[in-house]
Parts: sequence; structure tokens; C-alpha cells
Amino acid sequence: MTENQKGKSPKESAVETRYLVMPQQANPHGTAFGGAIVAWIDMVAALAAQRHCGKEVVTAGIDSIIFKEPIHIGDQVLLKAAVNYVGRSSMEVGVQVTREDPYGGNKVIATAAHLTFVALDENKKPTAVPPIVPQTDAEKKRYENAEIRVKARKELLKKIS
Repeated sequence: MTENQKGKSPKESAVETRYLVMPQQANPHGTAFGGAIVAWIDMVAALAAQRHCGKEVVTAGIDSIIFKEPIHIGDQVLLKAAVNYVGRSSMEVGVQVTREDPYGGNKVIATAAHLTFVALDENKKPTAVPPIVPQTDAEKKRYENAEIRVKARKELLKKIS
């Protein structure tokens, strides 16, 4: 087995980062633009995918994004990304976005998303990625749920193509 074929746990490539919502990232109601949040999600998910495969990655799709709670100017935004599932050259990355009031400390899950990334070789062609090896019960559950989403997505694409 080569170095690239060794499996990795989701924890090994997980990424966590914070942002502060500024006025230029918000609408007239004082809440963050969805597009600003999506850009942060795409960035943190790409970082997790890169850490997993050690290669350049491209976003193949944003499979789901759910805006549960508004995020306000001045809120801190905590983004946590982890690889949930790996195919041959693709990876599903889950991102959880938490809104945090920096003064009161109140934390609420504001957004959740699932994105698919493809690893690229030096010729910008899809290339194999290491397998994912879930360790914890939560990682195993995320893997199982991702398997269901991947299968459903493939079936849908067959039907609409």
C-alpha cells in the first residue's frame, strides 16, 4: 500500500475556523448574506478535502445547504468541516456553521451543508484519494448517511440525464 492509499480518519483532516460578520457581508436587515456564508462553507470544506487527499481539489457540487437560523452583524461564525465519505476521486465534506454571540456566549447551529469535491492530479484530471476510516460512532453515522446521499444523488442524475 502506498502513502496515498492509506486511509485517514475524518478527524485527521477536519478543519475549524471562525469569521466575524461585518456590515459589508450583511443585508439591510442586519443579517449575513447567504452568499457570504456559502463562500466560507466552500472554503473550509475545500481545506478539509485538501487535507484528506493531499492534492488540489475542485468543488463538484453543493449537495445541500440548510439555513436554519439568521446570523447577525457582529456575530462570530464557527465553521467545522470534515470528510464524511470518499469515492474513487470524490469526497463528501460536511460543514456545520454555528452562530455565536461574542458577548453572551449563546451558540446556535445556523447552517449545515454537504459538498462534493474531486481531487485532481498534476494534469488537472480526477485522481484517486485515500479511503476514509471512520473511528467514532458519530463519524460512522456521518459515513452511513453520506452513503445514502451519494446513492440518491447518483440515482437522481441517471433519471434527469
